[in-house]
Amino acid sequence: MELLAYGVDWLNLMVRWLHLITGIAWIGASFYFVWLDNSIRPPKPGSDLAKKGVSGELWAVHGGGFYNPQKYLVSPAELPSDLHWFKWEAYATWLSGFSLLFIVYYFNASAMMIDKSVADLSQGQAIAVGLGSLLFGWIVYDGLCRSPLGKREGLLAIVMYVFIVAMAYILTHFLSGRAAYIHVGAMIGTMMVGNVLMLIIPGQRKLVQAMERGESPDPIHGKKAKQRSVHNNYFTLPVLLIMISNHYAMTYSHAYSWALLGAIIAAGVLIRHFFNLRHHGRTAWGFPAAGCAILLAVAIVIAPHPVARAAQVAQGGVSGDEHAGAVAAPEFGRVQAIINQRCVSCHSATPTQPGFATAPAGIMLNTPEQIHQNAAKVNQQAVVLKAMPIGNMTNITPEERAEIGAWFAAGAN
Repeated sequence: MELLAYGVDWLNLMVRWLHLITGIAWIGASFYFVWLDNSIRPPKPGSDLAKKGVSGELWAVHGGGFYNPQKYLVSPAELPSDLHWFKWEAYATWLSGFSLLFIVYYFNASAMMIDKSVADLSQGQAIAVGLGSLLFGWIVYDGLCRSPLGKREGLLAIVMYVFIVAMAYILTHFLSGRAAYIHVGAMIGTMMVGNVLMLIIPGQRKLVQAMERGESPDPIHGKKAKQRSVHNNYFTLPVLLIMISNHYAMTYSHAYSWALLGAIIAAGVLIRHFFNLRHHGRTAWGFPAAGCAILLAVAIVIAPHPVARAAQVAQGGVSGDEHAGAVAAPEFGRVQAIINQRCVSCHSATPTQPGFATAPAGIMLNTPEQIHQNAAKVNQQAVVLKAMPIGNMTNITPEERAEIGAWFAAGAN
């Protein structure tokens, strides 16, 4: 069992590395082509480029050379013999990300997806909720884009935002906060790769096939592909935030984590919109300012209050939970007993919790020295954020959290 968990850790590392590499390739290409579309300028009327059907061009210098990319209004007069396609970056990113869902979450669903205080699900039920959210998200999004609403971009954006926040709300009431966040990100990522697989690449194929038949391509295919490509551009920053959210329990462990995620998504979209406008030659600082203001507001709202906590301890007790009541600072031996019972099964040189080959984040709590060294982290994760133990799988009680908090506030001696 220990060797299996160790092997899974290596598989996790390799697939995560692949996911990062392919994600950089996909996002880099996406950002570049959106910048290119927004930055090209139409040729002079009557010029050779205009006669060739070029709708825009630009000059750039990079890597010691000059480049002159051109975009045709619909297609060139002749199909080039060497045509580059951009699709495998997207497919590989989604496939590696989906594999990570299995390795990290579905393989160890009892620890990573289930929080009994949220919903008493079986492993199969939790996995079904996760997978179902990916499929449901794509069906709703694609249906909205194909409906009359799809022709009204501003309204579509608002409806999609409300839908994503609603899905975050639903998932946080079925899965652990960490699993809920990652599935919102996976749902948006599925929408993005669905756009490439179902709209963008098929539309481009139709353009090429028409040229191969000697016909004039229908520009509607290019317009539909461009719409979905722009959607992917706005989805990118929220997805990147969610990809790293598992490192920041202050967000997904909050009682209103779905609302926090909604606010952060809005900030990401506003900041991305600033760059898209800037590519068009417009500098609208109000958008990034609003995005940063939202992030600052979120940070302030969810900030802990250590001063008030310390004051309570000075008066003879502190509450680690609103229902736990005041607790006097316990002796270290009592704190160590709690940590041994609730934390050491994972945070050990030799974890006994199934699915863990090494201590999470390398934090070990076997000895008094290790506990004192990591006291601030223990307090932050177990008392302030209540993010640990993961899904409360060791059933730590509010009173025990309060005891650890009182010990830490009193000096962690």
